[in-house]
Amino acid sequence: MPQTRFVLRKAFAAGLTPIVVINKCDRPDARIEEVINEVLETFIDTTEADDDDSILEFPIVYASAKNGWATLDREAAEAGTAEGVEALLDVILDEVPPPRVEEGSLQMLVSSLDYDDYVGRIAVGRVRAGRIEEGKPVLVCHRDGKQVSVVPKAVQTYQGLGRVATTAVEPGDIAALVGFEGIDIGASITSPEDPRPLPPVSVDEPTVAMLFGGNDGPLRGTEGTYVSSRQVRERLEREARRNVSIRVSDTASPDTLEVAGRGVLHLGILVETMRREGFEFTVSRPEVIVRTDPETGERLEPVEVAIVDVPTEHSGKAIELLCGRRGELIRMDNRGGNMVRIELNVPSRGLIGVRTKLLNATSGEAVLNHQFLEYASWKGELPRRSTGVQVSGFLGEVTTYAVDLLQGRGPLFVGPGDRAYEGMICGEHVRDDDIVVNICRKRKLDNMRAATADKKIVLTPPRRFGVEEALEYIADDELVEVTPKSLRLRKKLLGAKDRKKADREEREAS
Repeated sequence: MPQTRFVLRKAFAAGLTPIVVINKCDRPDARIEEVINEVLETFIDTTEADDDDSILEFPIVYASAKNGWATLDREAAEAGTAEGVEALLDVILDEVPPPRVEEGSLQMLVSSLDYDDYVGRIAVGRVRAGRIEEGKPVLVCHRDGKQVSVVPKAVQTYQGLGRVATTAVEPGDIAALVGFEGIDIGASITSPEDPRPLPPVSVDEPTVAMLFGGNDGPLRGTEGTYVSSRQVRERLEREARRNVSIRVSDTASPDTLEVAGRGVLHLGILVETMRREGFEFTVSRPEVIVRTDPETGERLEPVEVAIVDVPTEHSGKAIELLCGRRGELIRMDNRGGNMVRIELNVPSRGLIGVRTKLLNATSGEAVLNHQFLEYASWKGELPRRSTGVQVSGFLGEVTTYAVDLLQGRGPLFVGPGDRAYEGMICGEHVRDDDIVVNICRKRKLDNMRAATADKKIVLTPPRRFGVEEALEYIADDELVEVTPKSLRLRKKLLGAKDRKKADREEREAS
């Protein structure tokens, strides 16, 4: 799976030796030999060194967690006669080296970060050599080569699940140091008298960016607690201090920030967390972060490896959907029974919002996992939304009468009783152009009996979006309005005249 490959790549880069445990060996359909071959292929694919044969030498433990046994004897595992898990514990004791305490001056690599509103950024890592004392200066060596002398304001170590204050930490201790503003993962803390910086670790860069801004719609402040752009900015900057995979940068507009992360799911979790905290804000359509090859000048985009587990009868639909988004089929394996595993390399752009479409195409039976692979050549344009939208032209409450009149023009995103305003997207249009509608229209009352007075009104349930589906659906000139209670789609320019003026200026400029 993609997450397994990611962890393996990091483990091999750190020089770790794996212990392979094959579980469920007692089942009649156990595939022990096939699993061993798959593990070997995975190790070969994820190692960085082509001539490193050491990764092919690893112990294999055959186990049945349900029955509570583990053994090194494959015949006993297949016969189900093994007992106890002592074999697994012995392998761990034999293969996992004890903590190394090195001699010499201070060495500590910052491997994690924390943040406290009172003391600021906290550097966390294991002390490999030397000693760190509270109030005694140390030298911080950043990944870019910059060196800064810092005095720790407080020294903490871990006890159980929490941290406790101490005056000094020794080699082998996990230390949390206060007073290191501006420090990042991969920096080394060493002695000023005898600096010995450790090799820095690399931090994966973000691949997708979105624009976050305050909510300026007519319903602003009706559902959330924090609604101003200043509060949104403070929350995002606080997130960037804790989460090293988030990048927050200013834009031309003082009320808008660009937030970059590792995929739509990563940013979608941030959006969902903020709305649960009571924030109201708007977000734009996700865009991948494009790079340029410094040698050839070629345009590069992020590509991810996607693995789909799907029933055989739906495999063709899954392949057609992902290959239609510039995916490249790598392999296709039968997983036993009626399931097929499909592996593809797909541009990150093509995976935005694909999960819902994949579930619809496979009757909800597909399981999708994906992980960043590399930056590769630009794959070309992807299919965009082929239909227009119905945009509300009035502020008010959605009525049953208006919904009945408009649902023939396309599926609606709102239902009777919902709030609407000018510029809010209330439905999809069957044609490729946008139209302005009156979703709040009421039926006129008079003393004349209409021929359709006794007509039975049948309303189609509105289509409701999740965070990821909404981000995938919107176009470049649209936003998602996020509140603790609602997700609304809207135009960036709410006024119809403003949108027409902007379109005219864009056509003239082109």
